[in-house]
Amino acid sequence: MKIAYLISQYPKVSHSFIRREITALEADGIEVVRYSIRSCAVELVDQADKQELTKTRFIMAVGVVGLLLNLLKVAFTRPKRFLTALGLTLKIGWGQDRGLLIHFAYLAEACVLLGWVDGTDISHIHAHFAFNPTTVAMLCYVLGGPTYSFTVHGPEEIDRAIILSLEEKIKRATFVAPISSFCKSQLYRWCDRAYWSKIKVIHCGLDEQFFANEPTPVPDNNHLVCVGRLSEQKGQLVLLEAASHLVREGIDFKLTLVGDGIFRPQVEKAIADFNLENHVEITGWVTNAQVSQYIIDARVMVLASFAEGLPVVMMEALALGRPVIGTYIAGIPELIEQEDCGWLVSAGAVNDLAETMKKALELPVQQLQQMASIGTAKVKQEHNITIEAQKLATLLRESQKDTESDSSIVPVSTSVVPTVAISTATNN
Repeated sequence: MKIAYLISQYPKVSHSFIRREITALEADGIEVVRYSIRSCAVELVDQADKQELTKTRFIMAVGVVGLLLNLLKVAFTRPKRFLTALGLTLKIGWGQDRGLLIHFAYLAEACVLLGWVDGTDISHIHAHFAFNPTTVAMLCYVLGGPTYSFTVHGPEEIDRAIILSLEEKIKRATFVAPISSFCKSQLYRWCDRAYWSKIKVIHCGLDEQFFANEPTPVPDNNHLVCVGRLSEQKGQLVLLEAASHLVREGIDFKLTLVGDGIFRPQVEKAIADFNLENHVEITGWVTNAQVSQYIIDARVMVLASFAEGLPVVMMEALALGRPVIGTYIAGIPELIEQEDCGWLVSAGAVNDLAETMKKALELPVQQLQQMASIGTAKVKQEHNITIEAQKLATLLRESQKDTESDSSIVPVSTSVVPTVAISTATNN
């Protein structure tokens, strides 16, 4: 079986979980072609991501003229399908916050994608995130391209369910893969019960490099680590305010913020405002190996997020033998149980977070080690990418059989739509 993966930006610093999923699918015998709408190559620091870059084809690389020419070619060679896709574009774009123009761009991108997959043995497209990748995959399908499915992470996809025409995307997909039970329940909210059977939980997972060796012992130090892009929803400002409470109590500690992002100026200002320069460090973007080392060098990882799906970095910390402080949101309680393999606090609760950080810093290392062992076992059982990819592969193969036996599925046209590549140098 040969499928295509479609992502808005791939490879990306924060999307190593997609790379692991693709690798595991290929190990299961499914050939995967990588497509991305645009590139963020300048951000890449990890060698594995740079290797993925060479395997990925970028839709926006055809340029504006290329998008327009591919749109016109499909309009002339498949007029009925094009009119149907145009009607769907108007339906999902009319009155939405991003407007019709951007949806016409999605239609043009779908025409480029159709030209790439038509006439090949690619039988299915799987998209990650219910944003533009799924819109493009759906429009490509309506134009006569392969069937599609998509993974939903949350929270933005759920928050914008109506704007994203989420029910329309679920209705036309062969299956939908939420990453947690919580996410599945939110999809139930936004689609007719007739489509619930399409929704199957597929966890994000870790590969063998996290499970091959026994975790290193929890260090007897005062280091805390937070891993994630610097953004409002990750709660770094609340974390820094909680850290300032520890300083006022005379507690010595070091907090490392691993990551970067457009919110960095606000984070740096908060560090200065709270007089945390001697306690907090921002690393910027680092490699996957460096992320793991920062986690290993700390006694506990802390995420003060306001909105999440189910953070992969929490799985990584537990697999590496470090307890986690998280918040009572989304799928996090499915992974972290209170004082089991970590602690949970209410999102935005500065005092509770400060008290929990203090507890983690003062708790004997032996007790932290016991918590870490529980977490490692849980991740091995529930978030092994080999097992999760096998579940996904089963869904892909079953959906292909269903498509082949279902006469109501409109067959893909055999006519070839040439792809016009105006500029392969424009990858953003």
